[in-house]
Amino acid sequence: MSEQGCGSGGCSSCGVAGCGSRTAPIEMPKNARKNVSHIVGVVSGKGGVGKSLVTSLLASEMRKRGFKVGILDADITGPSIPKTFGVSNRVSADADGINPALSNSGIKIMSINLMLPQDDIPVAWRGPVITGILKQFWEETNWEDLDYLFVDMPPGTSDVFLTVMQTFPIDGIVTVSAPQELVAMIVGKAVNLAHDMNVSVLGLVENMAYFKCDECSKEHYIFGEPQGRFVAKRYQIPAYATLPLDPAFAHLCDMGKVEEYDVDHKLDTIIEQIELAAKQADEKKAAEKAASANADAAGAADEKAADTANAAASTNAGADAAQGSAPEQH
Repeated sequence: MSEQGCGSGGCSSCGVAGCGSRTAPIEMPKNARKNVSHIVGVVSGKGGVGKSLVTSLLASEMRKRGFKVGILDADITGPSIPKTFGVSNRVSADADGINPALSNSGIKIMSINLMLPQDDIPVAWRGPVITGILKQFWEETNWEDLDYLFVDMPPGTSDVFLTVMQTFPIDGIVTVSAPQELVAMIVGKAVNLAHDMNVSVLGLVENMAYFKCDECSKEHYIFGEPQGRFVAKRYQIPAYATLPLDPAFAHLCDMGKVEEYDVDHKLDTIIEQIELAAKQADEKKAAEKAASANADAAGAADEKAADTANAAASTNAGADAAQGSAPEQH
């Protein structure tokens, strides 16, 4: 069964356990002006939980810490990243590829909305077209040197989810939920699919977990008690964080000034896991590079030894032949 593919139905409707199309990430061709060290996907089991806002906050926090950061807006049919960062200028291109837009703090952004003549023009594309443009955004964008690229995924476990997991060299994913049991159940779908594809789940962010009164500072659970801690434990997610309902944050997003929001260390546990995953990925790459170098050196040594042995054998054979052809002495 593991060799069986999805057939004509497509991955999003596949019910085959161990489907051969659910493979580990593969290397894509390299753009000469693309040197991305680490990729983190931000996902949600359903829409409306603030996944794009969490992507924006994570990218902004990493930028404030001095990292070179980019965002690939993979939510092709519902892009919102340019709006939250106040980026409206259309992207350009040159002989090497597409030049991403820049936010005020220097975050590089690639989104379909930066290629449309108007922001409100709908994108009504089928799955194969969307996955094709997504691969182009990754392969053909001049990302230059980036420490971290955050991929803002569309909600659910659709073709885009599979495309990113299979074709991007991704370190792991951060999943976003809201404090309802229904959302918690749907989180499990994304987490389980990531596990099936050997992609690490780095953390869970429970958005809109509470509202903090500006008069008494009491936390009110508008949507019920937070579920994230139990969900993280159930699915063995190593980091968990909560974000409040904050009108000031919503206002900054509407103004395109999300980078000015002070998250007050609420995402520190998630960022720690992102940096840990990056460190482990770097160590793995270094080990693989060293092993490859050792294998090359061993191969070269074996080849040299073989050449030496062949030369010695040839010399001995020549000496034997010369001795055999010498005239006998009487």
